[in-house]
Amino acid sequence: MTHSSIAGTPVPLQQDIRTIGLIGLAHGTSHFFHMLLPPLFPWFISDFGLSYSELGALVSVFFIVSGVGQALAGFVVDRVGARPVLYLALLCFALAALAMALAQGWGGLALAAALAGLGNAPFHPVDFTILNKRVSPARLGHGFSVHGISGNLGWAAAPVFLAGIASTTGSWRTAALAAAVLAIGVLALLLWQREAIDDRQGAWAHQAQGAAGAPDEHPMAFLRLPSVWLCFSFFFWSTCALSAIQSFASPALQQMYGLPLSATAIVVTGYMLCGAAGMVVGGFLVGRVQRLEKIIGACLLGSALLLVLVGSGVLPGMAALALASLAGLGTGLAGPSRDMLIKRAAPPGATGRVYGMVYSGLDLGFALAAPVFGAMLDRGFTGGIFHGSAAALVLGVLSALWVGAGVRQASKRQALAN
Repeated sequence: MTHSSIAGTPVPLQQDIRTIGLIGLAHGTSHFFHMLLPPLFPWFISDFGLSYSELGALVSVFFIVSGVGQALAGFVVDRVGARPVLYLALLCFALAALAMALAQGWGGLALAAALAGLGNAPFHPVDFTILNKRVSPARLGHGFSVHGISGNLGWAAAPVFLAGIASTTGSWRTAALAAAVLAIGVLALLLWQREAIDDRQGAWAHQAQGAAGAPDEHPMAFLRLPSVWLCFSFFFWSTCALSAIQSFASPALQQMYGLPLSATAIVVTGYMLCGAAGMVVGGFLVGRVQRLEKIIGACLLGSALLLVLVGSGVLPGMAALALASLAGLGTGLAGPSRDMLIKRAAPPGATGRVYGMVYSGLDLGFALAAPVFGAMLDRGFTGGIFHGSAAALVLGVLSALWVGAGVRQASKRQALAN
């Protein structure tokens, strides 16, 4: 093996690219299955007579299962390894799509949502365990960048794929079967390329051997670390902001500025594309800056300022739409630094548990923010969609600053001990 941490030789670029690409594909697939049900809601209303409240409950089922499962999945990843858990997650996606194809009402769709949430649960502990162990340190920031970009692309691809097939064939069940084939295809590719995602070998293999004589910590000991809960808080607040933009920015812009929905509908696409562009640049920044919380703070505060301007109602309509989209650039720039900051905060050997716990804040943010911002929009507080999103980003910045301070203190203590 040529991993630099084991053999002392540089990792070939092609090896890192293969690992990063495969994990990016897996992460994009998980985000695709976030959107397994929503693009087909109009068909479910037509065939089953479901209300929007019932459809919204399906989304809640997904994120509740995913959030609880994500916090627990990290323990499984640390115990049995990331690769087999990844295979099972993709199998759950295929089963979710099959359950949707066979559904005869809300109960069948709820089963599909639960299976998709179960499949989604382990992805962040799995992905980051493999990236941190298999990718050379010099390219890890780019790995985090690709990981984030692939997630945005998965979100963007699902509506086109599912609604497109349903419209073309006249059957949403055909679209569901196509999604099952997609999941099985990704699983087959990862099985074929299994060596590149083998987390039993990599940067921490020697640490595990060297620590063999040290007393074992309790599996829950990482929960005593303030940095874990601050990272959880950071994810919760930043996801609340994302949930507001994804769900309600379009109707809010339409009501505030009188723009047609055909125009405001592109704000989410614009936000995601700007976020993807920011992640590309952020992948270069993360390897050049020691104080990562400074990048996170500056980028998220910039995005918050843009959202405050949009929510003020004083801008021309198209300018507001453009600035709301541009706010995604700051969140994208901060993404790779955010993931690297969590890596620095995680104790060796507990990566899966830490990432599982802090990323469950993402699911909780999605599950709780949507009804809050929806209620604001129902009551006519359209500017509150953007002001509330900006406030959530500011709270995320405070969490990141505290995490960075804790990481620096831990580094100083370790330096003094050595």
